[in-house]
Amino acid sequence: WEFNGSFHQPAAFLLVGIPGLEALQPWLSIPLCALYLTALVGNSLILFIIQRTPSLHEPMYCFLCMLAATDLGLALRPLPTTLGLFWFRRRSIAFNTCLTQMYFIHILSFFESSVLLAMAFDRFIAISCPLRHPSILTRATVTKIGLAIVLRGMVSLLPIPFLLKRLTYCGKTELSHSFCFHPDIMNLACADIKVNVFYGMVILLSTVGMDFVFIVLSYILILKTILGLTAREECLKALNTCVSHICAVLIFFIPMIGLSMIHRFGKDLPPLVNTLVAYTYLVIPPALNPIIYSIKSS
Repeated sequence: WEFNGSFHQPAAFLLVGIPGLEALQPWLSIPLCALYLTALVGNSLILFIIQRTPSLHEPMYCFLCMLAATDLGLALRPLPTTLGLFWFRRRSIAFNTCLTQMYFIHILSFFESSVLLAMAFDRFIAISCPLRHPSILTRATVTKIGLAIVLRGMVSLLPIPFLLKRLTYCGKTELSHSFCFHPDIMNLACADIKVNVFYGMVILLSTVGMDFVFIVLSYILILKTILGLTAREECLKALNTCVSHICAVLIFFIPMIGLSMIHRFGKDLPPLVNTLVAYTYLVIPPALNPIIYSIKSS
């Protein structure tokens, strides 16, 4: 412990694997590693193929590159602590290292949410205004959207580590996962966390929450446009271009919303439920997105 007057800050936190199944963790790490490997190889292949194919240098594939890069980061950030815990039983993570990991996990989640919104906007323009699509989503516009996504995530989440560092921690230092998550760290403090709760909720609703609302609105407008088409084949073709994106939206937002709700309102749920939702949130989207888009493109 680092002690300064009445201010207490732990030197490290303790990570938790799968509650009740600690003896099986080395074996359970095998399917987990398979998912991580799928995420790393699949997203790397997407980036390589699009970069080496000039005909794919279009807005839709540029946004897919952003999604693949984000998924790579999202899979890599918790990988060292997760495998270190499962294989070598390394439970300890330094306080500042934990805050750094937490910041990048959350920022990459915000990136993914924003990229999915940009992809929904691309599908809306492509279906509603196909002739104007190249002039609206130019290369410069796509670049500006990418920069806006990065800046929004970095700036909005920058205060979070500093808000956690100002808190006093005492007693329990055991986290709920094999990675660092803002509500998880915040709940270990024995100080007033109202500012952290308020800021975290405002940022979550104003970024990821608004992204989800605008994605839903985009698909309402897309559906309205499709229903206005007279030819059945045109309707099916337009819907077919959205299938992969809809799947990517569902496998990202459902676990993320579930994990947020569990940390805020599900304190009476079994710890195993919390753990499974957490791994689903961090591992499943990066692993399945390349498969979804590969099946759709084949």
